[in-house]
Amino acid sequence: MIAMSGPVPQTAVGVVASFDFTRDRELWRWAPEEVSLYLARTDPVSMADSLRMVSDLNDPGLLARPTREVTREPIGSRVVLYSCTACSFVGGLERERALCDAMRAAGAPTALTTSGAMVAALRALGAGRVAVVHPYVAPIGARLSDFLVEAGLDVVASRGLGLESRVIGAVDYDTTAELITAGDHPDAEAVFVSCTALPTYDLIAPLERELGKPVVTANQVGIWAALRAVGVAATGPGQRLLTVASGQAKTSVT
Repeated sequence: MIAMSGPVPQTAVGVVASFDFTRDRELWRWAPEEVSLYLARTDPVSMADSLRMVSDLNDPGLLARPTREVTREPIGSRVVLYSCTACSFVGGLERERALCDAMRAAGAPTALTTSGAMVAALRALGAGRVAVVHPYVAPIGARLSDFLVEAGLDVVASRGLGLESRVIGAVDYDTTAELITAGDHPDAEAVFVSCTALPTYDLIAPLERELGKPVVTANQVGIWAALRAVGVAATGPGQRLLTVASGQAKTSVT
């Protein structure tokens, strides 16, 4: 008989993603061996107009069903992340808090959003002045800057690709890297890369070395905050955010 101790006991982390999310594998790359990510998706909404789409996905009522899916037994996720950046910043701080409230009401012990995690990550890095890059059409990009300013951060530059939501998932590493490099600003203490549809994992550490400052991305901050909330460190060699001391993440922007 082969003697083995069995699989490593798992900590369950719930992720509610928008219906069009395709970066599941990227999220898993930040998860250590002892963590399992359980993903559920929102009901679909129309993609005909990008601002309308993310505004529709900013509805707390969409989160109850997928939150219950990842928190019910035997899964029992200890934290739930709404993994969609624009969907959580487009309505401002008050709406971001309402999304977290809705997830807690549906059974999430701790509730987070990508946008709340974005603010928490920048604060943890001591980055009050930030350059923002994103793939969105201009009206959504403006809402992102408004959200950060409302949260007390100084947006020193903002650069976008001007893409409709339905095509963002096709953006490759080269385009993302060029966007980040071009969007940096000398006064920025960090660069934030918005949108969970953009691929970023392998770009973060080399671009941080090149730019000489933290580069934080939507999928990175979401998983960092969710794992931090359950006392587990995310995995991402050379990524500056992940050197921030572990501790309880805030469940909403304050």
